[in-house]
Order: sequence, then C-alpha cells, then structure tokens
Amino acid sequence: MISDSSLMEKIISLCRRRGFVFPGSEIYGGLANSWDFGPLGVELKNNIKEQWWRWFVRSRNDVVGVDTAIIMNPKVWEASGHLKEFVDLVAECKKCQLRLRADQLRKTNCPACDLKLPVPRRFNLLFKTFVGPAEDSASVAYLRPETAQGMFVDFEKVVEVTRKKIPFGIAQVGKAFRNEITPGNFIFRTREFEQMEIEYFVEAKSWRKHFNHWLTEMKKWLKHLGIKSKNLEYREIAKGERAHYSQKTIDIFYKFPFGWEELYGLAYRGDYDLKNHRQTYRDPETNKQFLPHVIEPTWGVERSVLAALIEAYNEEQAPTAVKGETAVRVVMKFPHWLAPYKAAVLPLLPKPSLAKLARSVHKNLLPHFSCEYDETQSIGRRYRRQDEIGTPFCVTVDFDSLKDKSVTIRGRDTMKQERLPINQLTAFLEDQCKS
Repeated sequence: MISDSSLMEKIISLCRRRGFVFPGSEIYGGLANSWDFGPLGVELKNNIKEQWWRWFVRSRNDVVGVDTAIIMNPKVWEASGHLKEFVDLVAECKKCQLRLRADQLRKTNCPACDLKLPVPRRFNLLFKTFVGPAEDSASVAYLRPETAQGMFVDFEKVVEVTRKKIPFGIAQVGKAFRNEITPGNFIFRTREFEQMEIEYFVEAKSWRKHFNHWLTEMKKWLKHLGIKSKNLEYREIAKGERAHYSQKTIDIFYKFPFGWEELYGLAYRGDYDLKNHRQTYRDPETNKQFLPHVIEPTWGVERSVLAALIEAYNEEQAPTAVKGETAVRVVMKFPHWLAPYKAAVLPLLPKPSLAKLARSVHKNLLPHFSCEYDETQSIGRRYRRQDEIGTPFCVTVDFDSLKDKSVTIRGRDTMKQERLPINQLTAFLEDQCKS
C-alpha cells in the first residue's frame, strides 16, 4: 500500500523524469509553483481538452463554442463584481512574513514561528497589468480570472449569429489567471491554469431540471476519465461560502493524496451576469424579451490531469525479471483514449532490416495516432518504459515479421501478446483506443 505522501512524491518524480511536467523556468531558479507541460504532459492535457470538446460541444446540438480575449475592458470586471468581490482573506505574519489564507488558519498564532497573527485583510486575486506605453490609472487592465465573462459579454452576438433558442450553452476552453496567495500541491493550485467551462442559458422556471442534467453529465465524464466513485464527494456549498454570483453550488471533491479538495464545480448563477452586462434574450416565437438564467459546469484542466495521474498510478510485482530494473513494475493505467501514446513500435533488436520495417509501421500509424518509435536498450526495458508512461500497446517487429508481415501486440495491463497482420494494425488500435 502506497502512502499518500509517498504517492505524490512518486508522481511528481515520474512526471519530471518521463516528460509529463517540469518546473517552470528552472534554469533561472524557477518561479513559485510555475509548471511547464512536457512532451507527454501536453499530449495528456490535449487529449482531455479534445475529448471534452467532443463530448460537450461537437456531440450536442445545444452547445456552441467561442474563444474570447484574455485581456478585456476593465469595465467587464467592474460589472461582474470581481473588482469588489473577488477576494481572499489573508493573514501575514509580521515576523516571518508567512502568508496564509483565512481558510487555512487553524489557530490564531503563526504555524511557523508561533507569533500571534494580525486580523486577516482582504486581498484581490486579479492580476493587474497595463495596456499601452503608459502605466497609469487610465491604462490599467486585468488578466481574466475566469473564462465565463467572455461568454456573457458575447451572449447577444452568439444568439444573433447562431439563432440558438433557449435552452442552449456557450462553451470555452482557455487560460485564466489568479494571484493566489498560497499556490501549491504540484499542479493543483497554480496562478496560471486552464478551464473548460459551459454557460448554459435557461428559463428561470426550469433551472433545477437543467442543474440536475449537468450534474449527471459531469458524473459521466468523471467515469470516462477513469476516476473511481469512492474517491469523489458531491458537496453543496452553504450560502455564506458560495461565490458572490452563485445561488446554488455543488462542488465535486476528489480525494487527493494531500486531502479532499475541489476538482470541479457546478453553479446556478441566476441572472446575475447577464443582468449586470445588460444582455437580454428575445424569444423568436413569442417576441418576449427576458433575462435567461445560467447553469455553469466548470472543469479544471490541470486538476483533471492530476486526478488522472493519481488514478492511473500502479505498482505491481513484475512477473519476469528485467536486467537492470527493479522487481516492481510501475504502470500508468490510463483509459486508452487518454494515454499520451496509443502505441510504441519496437524492433526486437537494433538490426537494419528490423528497424526499416519498424519505422515503416510507425510512419503508417502516425496519421491516425500519437505513437512512439524506440530501438534503444533491451526489449524488456523498452516495455517497462512504455508501461511507466501508460502506453496501452507495444508493437514488436521481429525476424518473423520480415516473412509473414505480422507483428506482436503486447497489452499494457495484461502483458499478454498476440500476433497480428500489419495491415490490420490500424483498425485494431482504432477499436481499442476509441473514445
């Protein structure tokens, strides 16, 4: 049984060693809780975003997508309430300068030096910047703290060009920025992150029905992502603890190794946003003009990646010894659609004839899948490497392949091997790795 603290250490080490996630700007000493996604991490991240878009936009007739600006007119944030309400309470120790959010305080004294902490003060989480050559009050702007407001201010234009009728949704995947007081826990809480959000516009009288629908959809997505139900909790947030715009919120908590923390959120925003931005809707059949209400399901990209990594991590006793390797086999058991590489093509030995055929097989697969070619070290070590990054299938080209034009397919989870004609390989992988 892997301890929680050990599990996080192992995942962070694997991410760095195998190219999922690196510390940001590390050659210059890094920046607190800044992370770069490496070659495998960006594949994993893109698989999540692309699958989400396929599920919730392309496969639905009632959701359309947008991609709005990161820097918006600052009046947007005034109207949305973010300039006034988007705050955390922070206490800063006068002796050691440790900063703590009010929700982190377990006692009135500093946990580092035991000095009595001052009364928490309000701290706005918006990232301030300047537009143009002058750095004065007239040129102040903000990096968006959420993707939602871009969808709200474009609401009337989207209705005009799509002719969508209520109920319908606007979706967006994009960056958001929050000047977090205490970022941490690897990629869980960062100052720069991506959101996958939908603003679903409904009539006020039917909001509960649509709220429940989206909660069900989020549960289906979590299962598809490979998250076990025992590691999830659905908590309704009390009135005093909800965001300033929310009339009802259910946060989906996940059992991370560092504790139960919010993974996704579902909010009923009422007509708060469209009212503040003076965006209305006119029913094309009745000609009635009214303010739609909004259901907002929100998914965090980095938190999805982290939860998927935690769920996928497995250590098993290796059934066969591999020279130079430990007896423990580390396997990232991602759902096949999620794995960074769907297959690895491996010549049995680094012989020119085998390498030529293996490279040809790899080249033919590339238009269809993300896959890797590897001919270094023993075949056993190469299998282990692919297990550790979650590749579902290894395709081995051996000397028999030169004669019978077939390859050996090894499954990641079962380690069973079967022979398959090369001309059937693409169809096999499409069937096994389909979403």
